[in-house]
Amino acid sequence: MPKPVLGPRRRTNPLIWCVAIICAVITVAVIIVGIAVFVVYLVVKPRVPQMSITQSQLDTIFFDQSGLLSIQISIILLARNDNHRAIANFQSTTFNLIFYGRTIARMTAAPFEIPANRTLQMNYVVQSSPIPLDPRESEVLSGELRQGIVVVEVTGTTRTRWSAGVISRVTLRLSLDCELRLPINGSPVYPHCTTKAE
Repeated sequence: MPKPVLGPRRRTNPLIWCVAIICAVITVAVIIVGIAVFVVYLVVKPRVPQMSITQSQLDTIFFDQSGLLSIQISIILLARNDNHRAIANFQSTTFNLIFYGRTIARMTAAPFEIPANRTLQMNYVVQSSPIPLDPRESEVLSGELRQGIVVVEVTGTTRTRWSAGVISRVTLRLSLDCELRLPINGSPVYPHCTTKAE
């Protein structure tokens, strides 16, 4: 039986070895960073800070025969930071009070921060300027007044930023879309509408 003939052994190019070592180092670094992020997530357990409407009531409403509307509503907003170790910052906070598709008042807040595991209650008394209603809007409002309820919406956004550990800071835009059905006798309602991350 003849023996197979083997050619000379070829050596691997050193450039190939360098590329392989660099890829191995990058792979190990990515794995270590992934494990570190996972451990930080388990320790910090980040939660998105929220804002919610906890109470509202119709203080006064003025609606005359000419279709002129003036309204005052008290609204309690609650900003909540459920993170155990992170301070939450809120900025660009603007919420609009809307009646039948028309903005009748605006609530804003200067930038503020909430310490870890805390809440901040913000009391707003929202007064609209006199608003002329068209005949259709006047008819809708007259029907609501007969039922003893005025329906308004609160919509708007805020931006929140907080640290999710030492690795990164998280910034989110939160939006609120809430329908308030307010009794005209001034009784408070508790809608518990909460912002949602966009």
